[in-house]
Amino acid sequence: MRAQLRFSRRCDDAQSSLGSGGIRFLSVGSDDRLSTRLRKTPEYSGMQRPGMKLVNGVPMLDFLADKWSCVEQLQARSDDLVIATYPKAGTTWMQEIVDLVINATDLAHNRRATIDDRMIFMEWSCGPGEPPELRSGVELLDEFPSPRVIKTHVPYKLFPSSFWAKDCKVIYVARNAKDNAVSYFHFDRMNRQQPEPGSWEEYLPRFVAGSVPWGSWYDHVTGWWNARENHRILYFFYEDMKENPLREVSRVADFIERPLSERQLQEVVRLSSFSVMKNNPMSNYSHLPPALMDQTVSPFMRKGEVGDWKNHFSASQLEEFEQDYSKKMPADGPSFRDTLP
Repeated sequence: MRAQLRFSRRCDDAQSSLGSGGIRFLSVGSDDRLSTRLRKTPEYSGMQRPGMKLVNGVPMLDFLADKWSCVEQLQARSDDLVIATYPKAGTTWMQEIVDLVINATDLAHNRRATIDDRMIFMEWSCGPGEPPELRSGVELLDEFPSPRVIKTHVPYKLFPSSFWAKDCKVIYVARNAKDNAVSYFHFDRMNRQQPEPGSWEEYLPRFVAGSVPWGSWYDHVTGWWNARENHRILYFFYEDMKENPLREVSRVADFIERPLSERQLQEVVRLSSFSVMKNNPMSNYSHLPPALMDQTVSPFMRKGEVGDWKNHFSASQLEEFEQDYSKKMPADGPSFRDTLP
């Protein structure tokens, strides 16, 4: 077993609690790779879904909130690239695109390591009382070689200031609220590392109110939208990526200064397509055991469509949702499409 980790930051508890519960699920080996350690874990007995706590007014998973000071103290590097999204807005898709663009001369790279080993989830941590071998995202990033590509779901107001001090680049992906709500609901159904979502009828009002992990969709997409004025942020819309993936992949390549040939661009588009990623065990999270993500309940790569909300919203839900949307979305905010031609 690995000796005590070289991690000395003091992580203070968050201040406000939204619920009870905690995660108790890992008994891990000493391998550095999360996916390898998880595969070595035979049982997840007694696992409970987490509750939530507030971090500066934003609901977060309780076991992440308890160690938030570690995230705040994370030291950025000038060559860091950050992929920021609201949960279930196209995170893994953009991660795969970026990885393929960076490694365009070795396109088999994305089949040699899982997505969570290739790009560290910044704010992720383990539950209280878990063995020290399961390292947090901050710990892993401290030792990760440069240049780092970092995944996060944090809203702009919680993003560590060191990234702005280093003038880091950020790729942000936003998805229309209706499809985002549907995708997040199904994700929470299968993911025991998230609070119990209940029924769709119970879940939708919580999503609208922002009473879900990582907070309000409205605050998230508008916060990062407004931040473009002062920082190097390239803003993507999920719907644009579906409509014209070649164009959007080209935007990624230009932003991170990785010029690709037309053939390379086409291959990145193909390898990051939904059908290919759904069948790539390094990208579809099938490496996680069913006690964590039960993909018989709902696949991690579920549909990847624009407009699936039509299969979930009742007429009354749609009316209430759109009334609320018109009140919360500013006129100068991002403009979304919830259907494609």
